[in-house]
Amino acid sequence: MARKKTDDKKTDLNIPDMPAVEQRITDTLETNYMPYAMSVIVSRAIPEIDGFKPSHRKLLYTMYKMGLINGRRTKSSNVVGQTMKLNPHGDMAIYETMVRLARDHEALLHPFVDSKGNFGKHYSRDTQFAAPRYTEVKLERICEELFDGIDRNAVDMIDNYDGTMKEPSLLPATFPSVLVNSNQGIAVGMASNICSFNLTEVCNATIALIKNPESDILEIMPAPDFIGGGNIVYNKDQMRQIYETGKGSISIRSTYNVDTKNNIIEVTQIPYSTSIELIIDKIIENVKNGKLKEVSDVRDETDKNGLKLAIECKRGTDHEALMSKLFRYTPLEDSFSCNFNLLINGSPKVLGVNSILNEWITWRRGCVVRELEFDLEKKLNRLHLLEGLAAILLDIDKAIEIIRNTELEEDVVPNLIKGFGIDEIQAEYVAEIKLRNINKQYILKRLEDKNKLVEDIADIRDILSKPKRVDTLIIDKLKNVIKKFGKERTSKLIEQEGISSYEPAIEIADYRVRVMLSRHGYLKKHTLVSLRSAGELKVKDDDEIFIDTECGNKSEILFFTNLGNVYKCKTYDFVETKPSDYGYYLTNELNLEENEQVLHMEITTDYKGNLLIGFKNGKVALFPLSVYETKQNRKKLVNAFSSLSEAVAFKLLKSEEDGENEDQKPLDLDLVAKSNLNKAIVFKLSLIPVKSTRTTQGVQLLISKKGSEMTTIELLSESGLNEPEYYRVRRIPATGYYLKEDAYESKQLTIEGLE
Repeated sequence: MARKKTDDKKTDLNIPDMPAVEQRITDTLETNYMPYAMSVIVSRAIPEIDGFKPSHRKLLYTMYKMGLINGRRTKSSNVVGQTMKLNPHGDMAIYETMVRLARDHEALLHPFVDSKGNFGKHYSRDTQFAAPRYTEVKLERICEELFDGIDRNAVDMIDNYDGTMKEPSLLPATFPSVLVNSNQGIAVGMASNICSFNLTEVCNATIALIKNPESDILEIMPAPDFIGGGNIVYNKDQMRQIYETGKGSISIRSTYNVDTKNNIIEVTQIPYSTSIELIIDKIIENVKNGKLKEVSDVRDETDKNGLKLAIECKRGTDHEALMSKLFRYTPLEDSFSCNFNLLINGSPKVLGVNSILNEWITWRRGCVVRELEFDLEKKLNRLHLLEGLAAILLDIDKAIEIIRNTELEEDVVPNLIKGFGIDEIQAEYVAEIKLRNINKQYILKRLEDKNKLVEDIADIRDILSKPKRVDTLIIDKLKNVIKKFGKERTSKLIEQEGISSYEPAIEIADYRVRVMLSRHGYLKKHTLVSLRSAGELKVKDDDEIFIDTECGNKSEILFFTNLGNVYKCKTYDFVETKPSDYGYYLTNELNLEENEQVLHMEITTDYKGNLLIGFKNGKVALFPLSVYETKQNRKKLVNAFSSLSEAVAFKLLKSEEDGENEDQKPLDLDLVAKSNLNKAIVFKLSLIPVKSTRTTQGVQLLISKKGSEMTTIELLSESGLNEPEYYRVRRIPATGYYLKEDAYESKQLTIEGLE
């Protein structure tokens, strides 16, 4: 039968006209989107202080209730089905959560699921896990530590999504699992990315914080530890920032060995944040664009023995140089971006490692106290029953007579209450005692139980009254975890200064230039040709040039600042300036810190010679300039020289072999030091010992008396000082000699000079 056509009009459908209601978009978002956003943040994506997201917690608790800690493995499908009673998401979402927790997936340092079958690999993008009907699982032994105390009211139990079951709000983990295994999550407007740390180091650091909250945990757990191993490029200052703020980036390099016989580089460990397929894709891409011409083939040779990436090289290849290029152009060196975002009492917070451990300690103390209070209540109830039993056992014949002479069963308990002065609970307990238990042995054992309960109750009350005893229980658990599950680090640490990095060759012309530095921190760079035709160099009215030197365009410039830092640049980093320009403002060019100023500029090509630094407190330091030479192209060196006193003089002194001071050996150099009290000394450089560390405070040169401060040090040959022998000292420190009125040669031209 053909359908009758209907006219699609509101009048035919009887839909009344609704007046348009205007609503601000911000109000609409707050009403409709904010509940969803909060649900994602609080109930899905961000881990809590126990180290788990809700999906992890529901899965592990289901397996715990299924008896999979001590039992045999069961099909993954069985676990997925049971978990759906707590987790309303689809079965594959639950199974993927289980896969990541499994040992065979190799995503966690300490996996929670003992797996059998194909679970894929974390480091392989293309290796897929098998369906849940083919795999089997149970809980790892470490899960005993996650559920320890859960049946003793250690945590709150809440309703599941339909109110038919109870589930834990948190797992009472006896160790900081939040830092032991990596965890990632993306919520609405925020994310979390927590790296893993070595279990032994985390537990030891926690113990140290419990004993002394001011402990420096960086000395105990120096860096994260990844399941995939690799080499962490270690920078202590950078790591301390991550520990304090919870944010930062960690560079990880692959581990490799060279098969020289077959001319192959074998990569056996890769960064946690990448995959072997991505590395291969990047290598092939860079071979095609000509950046990795030394590579002839790359193969994934991963097998049941573990990861292996074979990079076949062409004949005559420098393997170390090739690896430097591979680290630069491929994810064989990758970074892990830390974002330690956790839910603390339902609120997301970004915390440093110290703060996370302190929050965990506070939470764990609460768990232990709840367990003790639970035990105390149980023992008090048991003691209450035994006290009633003890009252009966004092005259058992009377009790038997009361029961025998009671006509109705429901009157037995009331009659026992009247006869012995006990309460209903005690009377019910006594009434249920079997006739065979009314013997001497039973009576003695119950009395022993009562005495033991009294002791236990007193001990528990003592623990609850003494926080240190609670901490001792936590520490004992942590030590037990170390003993049972601790293992060596998998990720090695390599110092940042000890590794080489590849820098592509850049064609830069080398020619002579003049570089000038003004008092206000302006840098001017001019070619010699431009200076010949230039007029007066422009500087600010209250500024002046105080360093003017000639060098090559490929030289390195070291800028020394008042905060003890050294900034390194290439001369060619600065384009030539016009004589009429002020030049480059170094505060902006070098990204100097607040109140940081450039004190000195040194230019070198070979880092030869010794640098002499004079300080306001009268001390002077002498050390090789080569301490600032680094293999990496680092722009900033912190703690580059002592900052305990203000530096007032810098002088680079080169030896005879370096091509300067050819008429005089460096140790024979004469120098002049002056103070603000108009005093001066002349001394041999040989009096100043050469130190090997750049942060040395040096030796005392001028004795600080009556508030005297050293103001400058310069070469005697450049000072113009008259009668230098009058000011000479043979030993240091020295107080100095007041300068005579005619201490310096006159700078005015005489008639004879004009002639």
